[in-house]
Amino acid sequence: MSAETPAASGQFERRRLQFRAWRGTRPFWAGLFVLLGGLPIAYFPYAHLQVGHLTLAMATTAGAGSLIIGVLLVVLGISLWFQKHVRVFAGTAAILLGLVSIPVSNLGGFLIGFLLALVGGAMAISWSPGAPPAPQGPGSVHTAGGAPEGAIPPAGPGVAPAAPYEAPHQPPAVDFGKPAHDDAGPTQAHPALGAHDLSGTSPANGANGRHSAG
Repeated sequence: MSAETPAASGQFERRRLQFRAWRGTRPFWAGLFVLLGGLPIAYFPYAHLQVGHLTLAMATTAGAGSLIIGVLLVVLGISLWFQKHVRVFAGTAAILLGLVSIPVSNLGGFLIGFLLALVGGAMAISWSPGAPPAPQGPGSVHTAGGAPEGAIPPAGPGVAPAAPYEAPHQPPAVDFGKPAHDDAGPTQAHPALGAHDLSGTSPANGANGRHSAG
């Protein structure tokens, strides 16, 4: 039996989708870069590099300033995750703190923290929330008023419901090339020509229509 059950796999997938949706509504990567930029700035002034039997101390005269800059960058990165409306202020402050860390904290944590803070601050300033998509059903075409095309509005009180759209009635096509006395008897005139056919021989008197008219 596998150690990973279907329930655990489904729960992990659901958590992953929830985190993805939460990440998409805020400047997540900007906050992550700013947070990571504060770690080397705060760490290197208090770190000791061991080279064989020789210990190198990378502490500077402004070690407390480096710690403050690093902690502030970490706080700004977390603020970008949970307070996205302060993204412009937090991004600007991260860029300024990254620039100040160059002379204070070993060239901004050997340029690692400086670059991370610079990139994260720029991403925070340029980030903007996207507009939510408008919900539309499959195959629905909306008109200028917002109602689906072809929809019948509901009837109000005292108003009869509107009938569905029907095509207008069209009269049957008339075939003018067909004789008027076919299949209906010799005395039935064509409905479009009337009772007196002046175009040919009349079945009543056998005379031509021109002579009768004249």
